[in-house]
Amino acid sequence: MASSPTIYRSSTTAPVNIAVVKYWGKRDTVLNLPTNSSLSVTLSQGDLRAHTTATCSESYSPQPDSLVLNGQPEDIQASKRTLACLLSLRSLRAKLESADSSLPKLSSYPLRIASKNNFPTAAGLASSAAGFAALVRAIADLYELPHTPEQLSLIARQGSGSACRSLMGGYVAWRAGIQEDGSDSMAQEVAPASHWPEMRALILVVSAEKKAISSTAGMQVTVKTSDLFKSRVEQTVPKHMTLMEQAIRERDFQLFAEVTMRDSNSFHAVCRDSWPPIDYLNDVSLAACRVVEAINGDGKYYCAYTFDAGPNPVIYYLEGAAAKVEGTLRVLLHHVEGWPPSHAGFTQPLAESGKELTKAERTLAAGISRVICSRVGGAPERTSEHLL
Repeated sequence: MASSPTIYRSSTTAPVNIAVVKYWGKRDTVLNLPTNSSLSVTLSQGDLRAHTTATCSESYSPQPDSLVLNGQPEDIQASKRTLACLLSLRSLRAKLESADSSLPKLSSYPLRIASKNNFPTAAGLASSAAGFAALVRAIADLYELPHTPEQLSLIARQGSGSACRSLMGGYVAWRAGIQEDGSDSMAQEVAPASHWPEMRALILVVSAEKKAISSTAGMQVTVKTSDLFKSRVEQTVPKHMTLMEQAIRERDFQLFAEVTMRDSNSFHAVCRDSWPPIDYLNDVSLAACRVVEAINGDGKYYCAYTFDAGPNPVIYYLEGAAAKVEGTLRVLLHHVEGWPPSHAGFTQPLAESGKELTKAERTLAAGISRVICSRVGGAPERTSEHLL
């Protein structure tokens, strides 16, 4: 009796990254080439991750490739971005097979892929970045590709621009590049997580609903209509990239915090300057900014806010400032789920003084549904826990 065809399998988890110098705008929508470079902090996969299993087998024929995302079937053929990633990965595997005839012809087998996130999808929490990074890494491992994370970032970028940064841990830059074919538009590690392990991030979830306007659509509107956009690309971002890399290299949180907040404000200013205006922030988002400013009220930066294309504040701070930052916010948000038990002892001087809450504090307290406490983390990891 003939044996059943082999099923090849690989699983990967990949992290979320939150940019401190934002990517916004494409110079080529097909290749997903950005108008400017960007830089992000990779967060711990213990808190935020995408988990993907990729399998292939001759026995799957003649069925086409398939994908199940968070338990729901997805139409791969309708996603040009996913198809572009699969085509590039198959091409690399085919080259290996051509050079070594003993290798199984995995590139010709249909793929079955399953992926799930442990956080809300399309809610401004960089779900596509982690998702495409996990997909590319899982299939690269399945195909036993020898390529570096930098080389694979060229592929992940085609799925989601910021996904290229989620292929590495620590502090990661996405170099915009200048080549028309995108061959130099890739991610590069600025520093590993171990270089500045004290970095913490607190995500305040304002809304888990899907965004009213997607990042892709928002970028197109901004590039076409914003008068501020050109100065951001040509002047603001290059300056911020230089300063941010200096801040990380020197572990200078004062510089890191100021550039983080300035760049977030610049990004949302060009969104507001678009026509019609794009508003990713709401009253709760703005209240978070006021609360952060109050925590930093004595002239020193203890924390910094930043917002991606969504209303959720991400607040960066160092471990040494946790009692002040988390303590202040825990008193305001004591009723919200997500706080680890270890944070229960933090206190907030404002509450101890008996001072009435400000309007911003009341707005923030009423508008947050969940908190996610995280820290700088590592690159994608191979796992033996399979979804298929």
